[in-house]
Amino acid sequence: MEKSETLQDFYSRKFEWIPENLSKDIGHVNMFRLPHPANKPVPYRRRDFFKVTLCRGGSRIHYADKVFSFEKQALVFSNPFIPYKWEHINEEVSGFYVIFNTVFFNQFGNLIQYEVFQPTGTHVFELDDAQFEHLCGIYEKMEAELSSEYIHKYDVIRNLIYELIHYAMKTRPSTRIEQLPINASQRIYWLFLELLERQFPIDENHTEIKLRTASDFADQLNVHVNHLNRAVRETSGKTTSNLIAERLLREAKIMLKQSKWNVSEIAFSLGFTEVTYFNNFFKKHTEMSPVKFRKS
Repeated sequence: MEKSETLQDFYSRKFEWIPENLSKDIGHVNMFRLPHPANKPVPYRRRDFFKVTLCRGGSRIHYADKVFSFEKQALVFSNPFIPYKWEHINEEVSGFYVIFNTVFFNQFGNLIQYEVFQPTGTHVFELDDAQFEHLCGIYEKMEAELSSEYIHKYDVIRNLIYELIHYAMKTRPSTRIEQLPINASQRIYWLFLELLERQFPIDENHTEIKLRTASDFADQLNVHVNHLNRAVRETSGKTTSNLIAERLLREAKIMLKQSKWNVSEIAFSLGFTEVTYFNNFFKKHTEMSPVKFRKS
């Protein structure tokens, strides 16, 4: 699988220049209008930054092992946990997008608590004309702040990004528990989910996962495994083991389709001590072998 695209890679690919002082250790945000100068085709890969796109013009978006499409206009959320590729169906495309790294929101909230950035959440929100125009106004405010000399402009931009997040979630209200005030069980659940996601992506720089069982996560979180299981069940309606299995399965599908690793390498990277165990696990959940899935 190709390595994740960094912010440096993004600027080089899109604009053939890199902003000064660009670093993973420094909070970064920027905004662009669509369309912008065309460059090389964008490969299917993960990015190590977040992106929120307001696009008018038919598009097809490949997320992990799923494909979403819209004919007219949509607000789209992309994050470092899910690889994606964007294909424009129409030649005429307009809109905006904002990119930012995790550090930009340090001490300003945990973005993964919002469904739009969760691996199993909703990422594409189709819009009518009035909604599109309203959101254009938010991006235009962001654009004005970026070019201003206001000392606290980045706080304003964070608030505008939060406005995009909440606007999207209000257009398609979620029935998930995170809409309620966060309690102790939910905090444990989000910490568990964050630990789970930190183990991915699997690539040449991060070749295997370390936490595979509920007990592994409980030890890391310094809670009793029964407490963790109860918190996860209360918040998500699923068991800890089920969520771990779902995440392993999703990563397995991505790697089988997108990487050049053989089945044995994928199995061991996902923590299976024997290839047979991985084959049985995959077949149990998909009713086909990893090899058959790769060829499908």
